[in-house]
Amino acid sequence: METTKRGKVPLYLWMLLGFAAGLGGGLYVNLTGQVVIPEVMEIIRSVGQIFLRLLFMLVLPLLFSALAVGVAEMGDLKSLGRVGYKTLLFTVMVSAIAVGIGLGMVNVFRPGDGVDPLLAQQLLAQGAEGASAIVGSAPQSIEAGQFFLDMIPSNVVTAASENQILPVMVFALIFGIGMVMAKSRATDQLQETLQGVFEVMMKLINLVIKLAPIAIAALMFNLAAVFGWDLLVRLGAYALVAVGAMAIHMFIVYPLLVWIFGGMNPLKFAAGVKEPFVVAFSTASSNATLPIAIKAAEENLKLPKRISRFVLTVGATANQNGTALFEGVTVLFLAQFFGIELSVGQQLIVMLVCILGGIGTAGVPAGSLPVIALILVMVGVPAEGIGLILGVDRFLDMCRTTLNVTGDLVAATVVSRGETDAVVPVDEPLPAVAPPD
Repeated sequence: METTKRGKVPLYLWMLLGFAAGLGGGLYVNLTGQVVIPEVMEIIRSVGQIFLRLLFMLVLPLLFSALAVGVAEMGDLKSLGRVGYKTLLFTVMVSAIAVGIGLGMVNVFRPGDGVDPLLAQQLLAQGAEGASAIVGSAPQSIEAGQFFLDMIPSNVVTAASENQILPVMVFALIFGIGMVMAKSRATDQLQETLQGVFEVMMKLINLVIKLAPIAIAALMFNLAAVFGWDLLVRLGAYALVAVGAMAIHMFIVYPLLVWIFGGMNPLKFAAGVKEPFVVAFSTASSNATLPIAIKAAEENLKLPKRISRFVLTVGATANQNGTALFEGVTVLFLAQFFGIELSVGQQLIVMLVCILGGIGTAGVPAGSLPVIALILVMVGVPAEGIGLILGVDRFLDMCRTTLNVTGDLVAATVVSRGETDAVVPVDEPLPAVAPPD
């Protein structure tokens, strides 16, 4: 997450202040039994709803443009050929592993359990109306073969108008592949246009996120007034499970990938990526860490420059393993918190959207918020619950950014295996050959 201009209070501190203010006010109401004037409570709920509606308004064009451009960049046939496809395949595979670990941890430890079911149902009833007003359609079950059929929209415009996020993301994925296959001057211009759409959405998301401190205060007040101290206990359990899942992916999955598929000693890899590791954790920004990561890949890991620069540049915006894992953990935690049991089919939906969302939430401060909010209403969980996790989001943002950056370096190591920089440019003359004796 980025901060405001130098000399001003960073945005994440304002968010933390809003979290503390809302939590404190809500706990006071809960513990003292104070009755809040209904009109005031309605205004407080409306503030949170406005924030959520702004996120939903921007999420589909953001995801479509980011996913289509991300796939088009990863599959640049003319410049890197098979390297682009290897990068795309690796990104999807490792994101699936990350989300699988996250979902497994939440199902085993169940950090959202323990709240009063009656209170959960009370807030669930409050949030259901607001959520349904924002997103109307949500797949609730999976029948044999029907799920995969529903992933392919018969009319993408209708799917978008009904906020069916998964079919739209699948269309964006296919659209990006189509731009690669039909590579031409016109498709290059189309890609630039989509890049422009993405940048506009990023700017607007940044503006909306500036409203987050006020929205967090409103959302947290409503939650704390209902749940009291149970809120803090569940929040601590959620943070521990999220960090634990990230640690498993970082210290078990990544070393195995580097060793088995990258052909490199994991200890050598760890020594080579220390600097980008620290910078990613301290800045919580993949883009800010990119120059440090490129330097480490070329000087410490000795990876081919043309491969590492391509993979790391694309990965900084599209290979978001930590973000995908975080989204999956958060959705299941909030479902448990509100007493909603998600079936295996619904969890599969969450997993697929998180994998695609890891490509589609590129480089945006708190950019996972729209994806999380939309997944929540897809599976019938009040999007208002998102205010609960924003209080600890700064620390988790640092952790998942570190996971993202390290994953980019792992991808560069794996994709670089068997590749070299020995490519003779077309416009460079061949070396002179000595005449025969």
